[in-house]
Amino acid sequence: MSPNVLFWLSLVVKMLVTAGFVVLATAVAERAGAFVGALIATLPIAAGPAYVFLALEHDAGFLAASAIASLAVNAVTAVFALTYAVAAQRRGLALSLAAAFVVWLVLAFWVRSMQWTLAGALVLNAVVIPVCSVLGRRFRDVKMPLMTRRWYDIPLRAVMAATLVTSVVAISTHVGPTVTGMLAVFPIVLSSLMLILQPRIGGRASAAVLANTIPGLGGFSLSLLALHLAAVPLGAPLALTLALAVSIGANLSIWAARRRGIPL
Repeated sequence: MSPNVLFWLSLVVKMLVTAGFVVLATAVAERAGAFVGALIATLPIAAGPAYVFLALEHDAGFLAASAIASLAVNAVTAVFALTYAVAAQRRGLALSLAAAFVVWLVLAFWVRSMQWTLAGALVLNAVVIPVCSVLGRRFRDVKMPLMTRRWYDIPLRAVMAATLVTSVVAISTHVGPTVTGMLAVFPIVLSSLMLILQPRIGGRASAAVLANTIPGLGGFSLSLLALHLAAVPLGAPLALTLALAVSIGANLSIWAARRRGIPL
């Protein structure tokens, strides 16, 4: 498959998958609450297709190495979610988004400047995600306001999410490899949730959704660990399937633990 065809196919798949899951996550958050919507949002919605197309271009060793880089940046995404949750308590959409983006970019550049081992990336996640989760607990339990759904809501949400995906991919074609690597794990789904939810349900309710995504990012880190360990011995298809299964299993475990009153 030629690089041009692969690029456009990758872009279309990312747009469709991301838009579909963002629509689903926002609808679930509005109806079932912030926690359930957040668990859907932290499944490998954008990263999954990205890694599938990465596997088509590179060997299993490259895939395993990429998983370590993504694992390190995953910790930054937890800080991104917490920053937005704090800012959205008192600020509007523009300032809350700007604060989260600035924090993510600064920390992501720092992470990308380091040479990460698997142990180092795991320690980073093991420290950052639990701390962010504890700090974000006071923002999580907010009742979702009742909303009247308009006929254009679902198409508008899909277009917004797809547009954000296209913008990130377009930027990545005009920058160097360091920024491209960062944009590959840019929190597109979480950003789409912010853009869609805050104007509809307000800052505190949308912050509750983002605060609830932080434990799910811990589950995503486990899926990246599974991908790294399984890519070479099992091959890309089985490793990617295993990573997806781990992500789903981790989020189901988080859901079961929260149902039992365990404050993850």
